[in-house]
Amino acid sequence: MSSAPSIRPGRFPAVALLSRIGARVEMVLAYVGGIARLVGRSLAALAFSPLKRGRGLQRMVHQATLTGVTAVPIVSLITFFVGVIIALQGAYGLRRLGAVHMVAGLVAISITRELGPLVAAIVVIGRSGSAFAAEIGAMRVTEELDALKTMALDPIAFLVTPKLTAMMLMMPCLTIWSDLMGVAGGALFGVAGAGFTVGSYFTATREALVVRDVTTGLIKSLFFGMVITAVGCYEGFSTGTGAEEVGRSTTSAVVISILLVVLIDLTFTYLFYSVVPGV
Repeated sequence: MSSAPSIRPGRFPAVALLSRIGARVEMVLAYVGGIARLVGRSLAALAFSPLKRGRGLQRMVHQATLTGVTAVPIVSLITFFVGVIIALQGAYGLRRLGAVHMVAGLVAISITRELGPLVAAIVVIGRSGSAFAAEIGAMRVTEELDALKTMALDPIAFLVTPKLTAMMLMMPCLTIWSDLMGVAGGALFGVAGAGFTVGSYFTATREALVVRDVTTGLIKSLFFGMVITAVGCYEGFSTGTGAEEVGRSTTSAVVISILLVVLIDLTFTYLFYSVVPGV
């Protein structure tokens, strides 16, 4: 009895397309699983490893300084100008409706809900996410990761846990500062071009905001920090041999981090303002 002929993807374009789609989906799921596993092991090391004391705390403070404190000037500059831009664009449309007085609320809500956390995250991706991938990738190429294992040190607990802890602490702080600078940028235009006084502008801002607007941005920033650290470190650990691979890992870390941050932002925005009542 003859066996049924096998279906070769090359002979059937639809089958080939489905095969490629399935392979891509499998790659994406494997990547997400690897990131989740890295975060889980890092949090477990934070809770149970002795590295969380002494030197581990010092490394966390050092990482917090590098990822958070040194990012304040560039985050301040960018979000201040973003606040001015939103105020300019908003006033242009609102003036035709006779509602230019609402520009303060527009800037405040736009910054606290979306642009403050998002801009801070993108800046941190460019500064720290890429640095994480390059640092760990270079250590992999030069076999320093193997040296850590030889010294009975878990590379994840030693390298990833301080970075993850620092990022989870500093991203909400950077977001708060980003919100303040964005509102200050809007105030500059409000006072100079929209007839506000400094006091009336900040009064209008306070009246437009509710606690939910600020807390949603802070919750987003916490997950942004986790994703930025996880992707940067995962790409570093996945680096191949050679200096060229370090550059590839750094580029991949930046691109994938931005993509995941935007997807997380979309997901949380939908959950907070469409699924969960009480907006």
